[in-house]
Amino acid sequence: MTTDKEVLIREYLKALHEDNAAIFAGAGLSAASGFVNWRGLLKEAAEELQLDIEKETDLISLAQYFFNKNGRQRLSQLVIDNFSAQAKITENHRILAQLPIDTYWTTNYDRLIEKSLTESGKNPDVKIRQNDFALLRPKRDAIVYKMHGDIERADETVLIKDEYETFHEKNQLFSIGLKGDLISKTFLFIGYSFEDPDLEYILSRIRVLMGQDGRNHYCFFRKVNRNQYNHLPQEKGDEEFRYDSIKQELKCADLERYHIKSVLVDEYQDITEILKTVLIRYRRSNIFLSGSAAEYSQFEKDESVAQMFIHKLSGDIVKAGFKIASGFGWGVGSSVINGALDYVYSTNKRKISDYLMLRPFPQFSTMEIELKDLLDQYRRDFISDVGCAVFLFGNKAAVDGQVVDSDGVRKEFDIAVSQGVKVIPVGATGYISKTLWNEVMAGFDKYYSDFPALKPDFEFIGDAKNDQQEIIKRVIKIISTLRAGR
Repeated sequence: MTTDKEVLIREYLKALHEDNAAIFAGAGLSAASGFVNWRGLLKEAAEELQLDIEKETDLISLAQYFFNKNGRQRLSQLVIDNFSAQAKITENHRILAQLPIDTYWTTNYDRLIEKSLTESGKNPDVKIRQNDFALLRPKRDAIVYKMHGDIERADETVLIKDEYETFHEKNQLFSIGLKGDLISKTFLFIGYSFEDPDLEYILSRIRVLMGQDGRNHYCFFRKVNRNQYNHLPQEKGDEEFRYDSIKQELKCADLERYHIKSVLVDEYQDITEILKTVLIRYRRSNIFLSGSAAEYSQFEKDESVAQMFIHKLSGDIVKAGFKIASGFGWGVGSSVINGALDYVYSTNKRKISDYLMLRPFPQFSTMEIELKDLLDQYRRDFISDVGCAVFLFGNKAAVDGQVVDSDGVRKEFDIAVSQGVKVIPVGATGYISKTLWNEVMAGFDKYYSDFPALKPDFEFIGDAKNDQQEIIKRVIKIISTLRAGR
């Protein structure tokens, strides 16, 4: 992956962890759903005006011309005709909805952002008109600012030059809100062409106010490619390719004035791959500690020493900047919680939810769902929020009093693998964790073909004879490497 893409991923991940990430979505985000862009929206209008849409660059003026001739009703009908279809949510929408982004700005009229958030179990608060700013949706998870309107209010959408020219007078709260977010958050612009005059005005005001101190933002552009001009004669194709390449380079350089860094992709699918990488690395900051223990003797005869190992491992994981997810496993959960809390309370940090995600397992069936099915679904939902799973011990007392391997820990391992979560069995702790460690080592290329250099560390954490503190350090090294992606 190129340097500019890695910088974007690193900086946007930082913003996500600091709760400062925002999205600005243009028509390109919805294009894969079948919705048209501005040029497609106004194609019929251009034909009626006897103009060639492919030759027009000032589409706002084109919309104004059509309005001047036909009035607002015809223009609103174009919006309804082109955006009323039930389009499918794209993969990019789904990925964004799974990230902890609470601020979305968009010039799109469709409702795909809101739908994707709702589909992901989130509660979006949508702002379409200025009056909406005074109404707060209870327990909202994200705010969606639709600064140019919504398909259900087609007659109020921002389309023509008149409406752009008066935007900042009639929609001051949108302008003020966007200015504040551009100053305080890191934006990722997706599918946006930067041709709207209202945003350019806001960016210019921020540049004047902030000078060189503005926050960096990022945007995607598809890199101009010679193959895009193969339908033209050779000489004409070369000429247009050269011209458009220069223009794109100049545009990217100009956006730097507003602290917007351009990332060029060869294909639009590359954007999806970058967003996937962001989601994977974000989730790898969430570590599931799976384990249970009726005894610890395969690792350590002294029970208190074994529990202190879990305690120290948990504390060092949160100290390294990770968040622990725990199902409160028997003989393990209490030490996990205490270890994390020890670190939290030894610092000036008091927001425990930033370090611990606790979900005790259900103990009996509900809603006519058998307990085993309830536990399975619970485990799947829980593990879907993490990127790495560390397995410790894994035994339980059977009905006859014998200590046997934990089938629950085994199931959690299998679910984690099926969901693409990186599995880290600490074989040194014995029991089912040792069995799982043997499986990982026997098929290391299958589990870690992308991280072959970690094999010595995995070998180390499989041996109970090794120093316990060093085992903890190796586990931290493994999860840190996985989070960094290299």
